[in-house]
Amino acid sequence: MNPIMNWEDVPLFDSEESEAAFWAENRIEVRLMESAVATGAGVSESVTITLRIDPRMLARIKRLARSRYLNYQSMIKQWLSERMEQELRER
Repeated sequence: MNPIMNWEDVPLFDSEESEAAFWAENRIEVRLMESAVATGAGVSESVTITLRIDPRMLARIKRLARSRYLNYQSMIKQWLSERMEQELRER
């Protein structure tokens, strides 16, 4: 089993099968995992932005988020992250 010492060594996967094959042969090094947990919530490098959204759209987003028991900002970030990964895979 090959230890992964750096997050950049984890590739973008084009399918669940390729991801499963990768993790069958590789594992995260304990120190890398510990550093991810240690720096997780306390040292978040997020940036505050201003985004203008139509009030009706925002109300719909908030309703959707409530129905999923999520904070609407977290749901928007999740959507952006998922779409970004999709765009990167399609390149």
